[in-house]
Amino acid sequence: MFIGRIKQSVSVLIVMVLTALSMNAVAKSDVELKVDWPAFMSRHDLIWKQMPKEWYQAPFLGNGMMGTMVRQIDARTMRWDVGHGAVQDHRDAGDMYDRCRLPIGHFNLKTVGNITSGSMKLDLWNAEATGEVITDKGTIKWRSLVVSGRMIILAEIEATEGERECTWQWEAIPAMSPRKAFGRKKNGGYIENPPSHLEIEGDINLCVQPLLAGGETATAWKIANMGSQKRLLVSVGHSFPAITAKADAVKEVRSAAKLSTGDMLKMHRAWWHEYYPESFVSLPDSLWESHYWIQMYKLASATRSDGMLIDNQGPWLQPTPWPGAWWNLNVQLTYWSAYDSNRLKLGESLTRALYSNVDRLILNVPEKYRSDSAGIGRTSGQHCYSDTVQEPGKKGGRAAETGLLLWACHNCWLDYRHTMDDAQLREHLYPLLTRAVNYHLHFLKKGEDGKLHLPRTYSPEYNSASGPDCNFDLGLLRWGCQALIQAADRLGIDDPLLPKWKDVTGNLADYPTNENGYMIAAGVPFAKGHRHYSHLLMLYPLYMENAEVDGAEELAVKSVKHWQSLGARQGYSNTGASSISAAFGRGNDALQYLNGFKSFFQPNTLYKEAGPVIETPLSGAQCIHDMLIQSWGDKIRIFPAVADVWKDAVFHNLRTQGAFLVSAVRKHGQTQFVMIKSLAGEPCRVKPGFAVDAEVNNSKGLNLKESKPGIFDLPLKKGEEVVLWVGGTMPDLKIRPIATDKNKWNYFGMK
Repeated sequence: MFIGRIKQSVSVLIVMVLTALSMNAVAKSDVELKVDWPAFMSRHDLIWKQMPKEWYQAPFLGNGMMGTMVRQIDARTMRWDVGHGAVQDHRDAGDMYDRCRLPIGHFNLKTVGNITSGSMKLDLWNAEATGEVITDKGTIKWRSLVVSGRMIILAEIEATEGERECTWQWEAIPAMSPRKAFGRKKNGGYIENPPSHLEIEGDINLCVQPLLAGGETATAWKIANMGSQKRLLVSVGHSFPAITAKADAVKEVRSAAKLSTGDMLKMHRAWWHEYYPESFVSLPDSLWESHYWIQMYKLASATRSDGMLIDNQGPWLQPTPWPGAWWNLNVQLTYWSAYDSNRLKLGESLTRALYSNVDRLILNVPEKYRSDSAGIGRTSGQHCYSDTVQEPGKKGGRAAETGLLLWACHNCWLDYRHTMDDAQLREHLYPLLTRAVNYHLHFLKKGEDGKLHLPRTYSPEYNSASGPDCNFDLGLLRWGCQALIQAADRLGIDDPLLPKWKDVTGNLADYPTNENGYMIAAGVPFAKGHRHYSHLLMLYPLYMENAEVDGAEELAVKSVKHWQSLGARQGYSNTGASSISAAFGRGNDALQYLNGFKSFFQPNTLYKEAGPVIETPLSGAQCIHDMLIQSWGDKIRIFPAVADVWKDAVFHNLRTQGAFLVSAVRKHGQTQFVMIKSLAGEPCRVKPGFAVDAEVNNSKGLNLKESKPGIFDLPLKKGEEVVLWVGGTMPDLKIRPIATDKNKWNYFGMK
């Protein structure tokens, strides 16, 4: 039966119902992902034909809590780092000396001869690194991984006769703040933790690091020598305030030693092979396709649902000025790509960190506000213990950076909106967001203009400038109140604060602007180079000023161009400008800004500023999502900002707000089909990206109401899915990788 389109003056699209015998009926399995995963992922393996010698160059491995990197450090030494996300100090202050991550140590593989050359490969599909070290005495082949499901770093070597006497040697690193190791000085001095000491427990070696604040870190290892082969098993325990880390680490190594390497590989690979197909993206640009998939690997290496809160370095800690979580941009950017990529389990490490530490977030604000407020300072360790959040408007001292918990709550909101888990909203997000908003409400004052104004606050990192009605805080407060109104309505809560939230949304001060676009704050123009886009959050990721608001695009474009013109930018200045451009459907601009990020590329896709960090490349993956799919407001937008040069693009099971899984294929610049599956039965409005006057067919015989030209309402129940296409002939519903130039595969690494 042909599905026809009947045009009516009310712009309603009526689609005739398909019969069970219809030749166009589509079974659930007819939209099929056809990917040879090992072959596809091998396009993106990182390959080294020369030896990496720095953190920014080396292959990195992780299981969401433990991590290692492998590199050459001198003529006769290969180094395996040992990192663990839970290892931090627990002193009373909240700065990055007293509550920082702590280093552990590394294993040095001492060769017999001088290293003359070597090669490495980071196999993404199997999440393991392999390599060959060539010396003037022989050859050493190696394999390493951080075992999923175990707190174990595994390294194996096989040496030719001339290198049979190569040896593993443990080297502990003093448990002191990486800031001090990086050369920063603490006001008032810094007292180092006690030195570590070595122990032996049966056939297990131990390095124990006691801490001044109590507790301990313990590294346990066992080396098995098997002729030309050696196997190293390493585990790390950390306990506070108890002294149990040593027992935990020994137990883990002993348990792992009973397993064969094959057993561990089977367990490890099973996890990764289930992880990758949770969604699929393929692009016509092999460089950006590789970058995307390496970030998906990096996310799962850095955290799991029960893993570490991803801080500025993940489990690969090095001397750095940033040995913890930075809440004025870094944490938020790091997690964005977990939501649209349908990898929500990884995002749980952030929501868990916040929801399980509410008592600490309350203590982070001045005592007189703790009855109803909460906050977080710029930095924290894994448990959200931070410096006291400053009061807005106070003179002297450091200006208040008040909106950071609100921004973190926006990530929690994205997590909620991608699941529509009302229990999570009611029990965790709603009360925390209420407290984050309340802190701001204490300081609002009505001006002579009848508007509600904020006193002087600080826009993150804008050259220490601050002012009233800071755009950073206005955007977050306006969003927070709107989200609470929406949540209260959904949950049926007659909250006594509703009138206040509505007053704020209706009467909050306008965003300060001038001839160059958005300012930093009232009386504070954007006049100096600034890497952050904190003054533009109302554009992205909040979408408070968006493409459906009259005049918003013109002001947004002006603001971004002015921001970019003043220099002093970093990599996330490029990714931020890309995502803002995508928010307004400006795909060519989005890709141009994203391409500007290439100048910040490192061989392993980690990131370098004054020290090593990891967040910005992860935000680059979100830029790609923003080009392919958006779901802010009340609708899903398919291919909303794809650059003209990307004629083809495909994705499968990307997740949107409202809890929908969406798959789509674009060929020759045109959307071929869109599949949408409802996971929660929420209202579904979609802009599929077809030509506005195209004949639109669907697989379920739905009566599609066209709310606006090219925008359709789909009456999907929970668990139902539908395929949309144009024309009378159903397209090929198989989703395959895009063919790209093989000469451009395996871009990353060192050739």
